[in-house]
Formats: sequence, C-alpha cells, structure tokens
Amino acid sequence: MKISSRRTLLMTLATLSSCLMLPASADGQDFTDQERTAVMQFLRAPSSVKDARIKAEWFDDGTSFWFRDSLGAHFVDPQKNEIGRLSHEQKKNWSSEKPRSKNGRVYSPGFDHSIKVENNDLKLFEKGSSEGRALTSGGEDDLIWQIAPEGWSPDGQYFATPCLDVRNVHHLPIIDYSNALESVREVVYGKTGDTFGRFELALFHRKTGEKTTVEIGAWEDIYIFLVGWSEDGSELLFLRMTRDAKRLSLMAADRESGESRIIVTEKQETFVGGLDFITGGWRDLFTPLEGTDRFLWLSERDGWRHVYHYNLDGKLLGRVTSGSFPVSRVVAVDAETEQVFVLANGEERLYDTHLYRADLDGSGFMRLTEGAGDHEIQMSPSMQFFVDTHSSTQRPPVTELRDRDGALRLTIARADASALETIGWTAPEEFVVKADDGETDLYGVLFKPRDFDPQKKYPVIDFIYAGPFITVVPNTFVTPYPLVSRARAFAQLGFITFIVDCRGTTERGKRFQDASYGRIGQIEIPDHVAALRQIAAERPYIDLDRVGIFGASWGGYFALRAMLTAPDVFHVGIAGAPGDLTESPAINEPYMGLPKNNPEGYAAGSNPPLARNLKGKLLLLHGTADVNAPFSTTMRMARALIDAGKQHDLAVFPQGDHYFRGTDGPYFAQLMASYFREHLADDPRRVAK
Repeated sequence: MKISSRRTLLMTLATLSSCLMLPASADGQDFTDQERTAVMQFLRAPSSVKDARIKAEWFDDGTSFWFRDSLGAHFVDPQKNEIGRLSHEQKKNWSSEKPRSKNGRVYSPGFDHSIKVENNDLKLFEKGSSEGRALTSGGEDDLIWQIAPEGWSPDGQYFATPCLDVRNVHHLPIIDYSNALESVREVVYGKTGDTFGRFELALFHRKTGEKTTVEIGAWEDIYIFLVGWSEDGSELLFLRMTRDAKRLSLMAADRESGESRIIVTEKQETFVGGLDFITGGWRDLFTPLEGTDRFLWLSERDGWRHVYHYNLDGKLLGRVTSGSFPVSRVVAVDAETEQVFVLANGEERLYDTHLYRADLDGSGFMRLTEGAGDHEIQMSPSMQFFVDTHSSTQRPPVTELRDRDGALRLTIARADASALETIGWTAPEEFVVKADDGETDLYGVLFKPRDFDPQKKYPVIDFIYAGPFITVVPNTFVTPYPLVSRARAFAQLGFITFIVDCRGTTERGKRFQDASYGRIGQIEIPDHVAALRQIAAERPYIDLDRVGIFGASWGGYFALRAMLTAPDVFHVGIAGAPGDLTESPAINEPYMGLPKNNPEGYAAGSNPPLARNLKGKLLLLHGTADVNAPFSTTMRMARALIDAGKQHDLAVFPQGDHYFRGTDGPYFAQLMASYFREHLADDPRRVAK
C-alpha cells in the first residue's frame, strides 16, 4: 500500500470490519473446526507479525530518536551508529510531549490558545482556562465550521476557518427501528447533481474577535481548503476548486482586509483532484520552503504528478522532477541545501514506492532506498537521516536508519514473522495480465488455500473495489486492510481468491486513471473478466464454472455491475453497502462530470435498469443507518430486481452503518462465508478440504 492518505481512505471508505467468525453450520453447509481456525488465524495474521512498524520519536536535536519494539524502548544515536536502552531521563525530556489537538480543539503555535466548535459556534480558550470566549453567536446545525491547525497564523494573532452553509442541501433521513415508536434523524448528504452547500472563509482577530470575510471569488459551486500562511504571516493561503474539479487555484488573502489573489491555477480536461483529494490528499500539493517566500507544488499538468518550484508571487522558478512516473508526495525540503526528498513510483516495478532526492534546479535526482515493495519514510527534523521501513508481498518488513545520501547506518529492526509459518502462511502469487483493451498491463495478486493441491479444481472469487481514487492490490508483506485480509482468509475455505487493479485507478499516471473518466462502470468489469480468463488459462486448477465476486462500498457497486453486465461469467455475487452514481457530489462528479453535462455516462453506469440481466445468485447487504452509501441505493436495486422478476437475497442491518461494526461484523461474515460455500462449492468432492 502507499501513502498515508491512501491508507486512511482505504480504511475508512473501501471495506468492512475485518472481524470474521464462522458458524458451526449454516444452510446445511458445515464448517470444520480446522476451517474456522484457519480463517481466524489468517485474519489475525497482520497482528502476529512482531515489529512490523517502528515509529521514530525525535528529540530536540533533530537527529537522535527513540522507538519501541517488542523488546522495549530504545535510544538511537545516528552520529555514533549506536542503539541503547532508553533511560527514564531521556523519555522525560522527549520534545514531542506537548499539547495536541483533541476534543475538537485546535491549538495555536505557542500552545497558549485554542479554538473549539461548541454548540455550532466558535469559542476561543486561553491556556489554563476552561471558560471560552465566543467568536460567533447564533450558530445553526447546518452552518458547519471546519477548524484545522492550518487556520492559526504563525504569530497566533489570527485564526482562519471555512464555514459551509448546508441549509439548502439534501438531508438524508435515518430511521431508528429499535423502538415501536420509530424516530428519524437527518444527516446532511448532498446528491450528485444537486446543491452541496456554499463556502464562506472567515478570519478572526484573536485579541479583538473581529471577523473579516475573505474574498473567495464569484464561482457558484466551489470547494475551499486551508493550506497555511505565508512565512511572515501576512497572508492566508488556501485552495479553491470548482465543483467539477477541473480547475484548482492556490490563493493568498490579506489577513487584515480579506482581499485575495491567485498564485497558481491548475486546469484539466478531466479533473485536477478526485475523491482522494477532497478527503485529504490536497495537503500533499503545497510544501513551503522554510524561511523563504518559495514553495513546492505538485501537478499532473504533463500527465504525470511532479514537483514544481514557485514563489508566492506565482512565478515558476523551475521544474524539480520529471519522467514517466508519478511522485506520491514531498517528504521534506531542505531550503538551506536547496534539496527535496520525495516518495515516487520511479522504478521498473510500477507500484514500488521509493524515496528519492533531487536538487531544486531539477538536477541530481537519485534513489535513496533499496529493496522491492513499499518504503515508509520517517525523515529526521534535521534532514540528515531517515528511518525506512520497507517490505514486499514476499518479504517481511525491515526498518533501517540511513543518512541523507541513502547510505545504510543501522538496521533498527527485522520483523518477526515466524508465527505465520505455524499456520501454513504462503505469500500471494503476483501476476500481470492484459486489460480488456489487449494492450495495457494490469497487476494483481492471487491467494490459495494453505493445503492447496494443483490436481484439484477450485472455485474462484474476485475481491473487487475498483474505486477510481485508489489502488488496492497489496505491495507489502502484511496489511491490515480488510479487503486483502478477507481475500487471504476466504482462500482457506477452499477457494482461489484474487485482487486486481483495473484501468481507472491511481499510481499509473493521468492517462491510466482517465481511462474511466465520464464512463464509470463501463471498463472496470471487462478488465476484471479479462484478468480472470487469463489467470485461469495458465492455472488449470481454477474452475471457471464456479466464479464468485465480492465487494463493499465502491466494490459493492462493481460486484452488482459484474453480476448484471457479465452474468455468464460471474455466478455468485455479494454486494455489501453498494455505492451508486447518485451518491454525494464529491464521490462521483470529479470522475463523471455533472449529470447535466454527461447524461449518457450516468445512464450507462446505472445498475437498476440492468436488473433483468441477473442470472446467478446475488446477496445484497446494507445497514439502514449508512451515511456513506445511503440505504436507498439497495432499496432501489431490490425494487428493480423484484419488478424484473429476479430472485435475490437481501440482508438488512437495522441501525447498521457503512462498516458493519459490532455484532454486525460477525453476522455479515457468516452470511458471506455460508453464501459462497453453498452456491460455489456445489459439489463438496470438487472443493479442497
């Protein structure tokens, strides 16, 4: 897996709880004790690998640090290449033990003031005081203040915050069925093509409380994101993006007058940023050079995401990185040496992420890390050293200390994966196939049962997500992400399972991602069908007469899509909390455009009109309190299936959310396991035991 924002998205948007418990018997399909044990062991496998992640806690010198592993706490002195036990005195003097933003509070740079939203109004608190001073009054539920650390000016004299007015936005009704007297609460949930609210950007003077409204332009529908402040604190920096995500501007506003100006504008025929951007990826675009009026800017203007060097007057000073590969993010920039450290996918193995260093004039680009797979970097504040934790699907994590030139100084830890050997763990099989276009390479992984027998025939299950803002194929040894964990665990029930990233996903450049622009739902399943047929052609143990598919959220939409557009290929489908092209503007519009501008694309990507195509067994699962993918999506699909006379199965989770938490998780998993066993393993003699 890749950058932190991607991890967050995958955890929060892509999948369900990883809790899975199998019943002793379900629908006549017995699960042996051995099978139940194997599934649980494989689900828990990530947590059984010791020292897979090491967090460096840096001291004030910006170079030395301490970390904790399974053996205790240790102190590292990079200058001496030494590791020792962390003393009590060292830990007591650890510089990071400072107030942190919590309980909705955002602290000022000096930690002597904080801002909090209370009863829909902004309140300012002084250090040591529990009595806040109101900055606003008459707050309403549908006037949403969005406070963030970026709002504080460097001198702590001003605080900026966007306010989103959602009074005219659609409100999703959530019905509580737990009592005979049902109750309804409403959640703000704009729909694609409908209004999503209006932004205001406000500046507050800390001492006087005076409010200044920032000029954000005359665009009707825009998104606003705070970036930070200029070095001298005279201007607030923020991003303004059009609703269709085709135009993005970095802007600066005078902190006293609120007057604003444009610094840089990015334009695309498709989109500048998608759902990943809207949910936090925008933070990676702008990196200031400390002590200067210059900054680094990430742009896909030439089809690949690269680093550009600007000053705050908007003058392009030069291009820093280039090539047919994407930069994930800027890790650090050293203004003194005029060098930048970036994570990028610049090697022959397309999805491997390495750390590179380059001079700001565009010269000296060099790789600093070694080893296939993904590299998670923790740069020292001094930028003289970095901690690198890396692994691949075949190799357990190793954590190393390297200097700024990439030279290895110390091996900090080697993950202990010995516990996996006792459960019969094997690494997934990586594969490369062609997309439906017959030309584009697609990458994926395949999981087998631990007692795999190549002489037997196995049913196969496609674990799909295919959301256009993310990749899901693992590129590390173990991952906590439920989609991968489920695919690996379900293989232990006698299935071959696989995951593949189709066209339209990220980390392959703008052209690869834009393949699905304006036509979500039209190329993803053909790509998965092409991948399935190619992997089966080389693996005679895969039974193409018994093919299943599972997905949740975006994956639920595509699981439905597979059952309805390729009914002769996919025989059993499970769609958990399926999404839809009518969901919120932020989910669909960056990739589809506005419905009024692309009615054909939206119509072609809609699932309910295809209900008559269903041939196989389909299970729909949805929580009634889902505020990510509304429950109405499944109700409309069920209605369409009924109207078409198509039998299907439906499991409703009263008061259940998008992630099937609590008791919903085990119950969901029981249904899933039983359903695939009953309808795919139709002849027990053909299934591995």
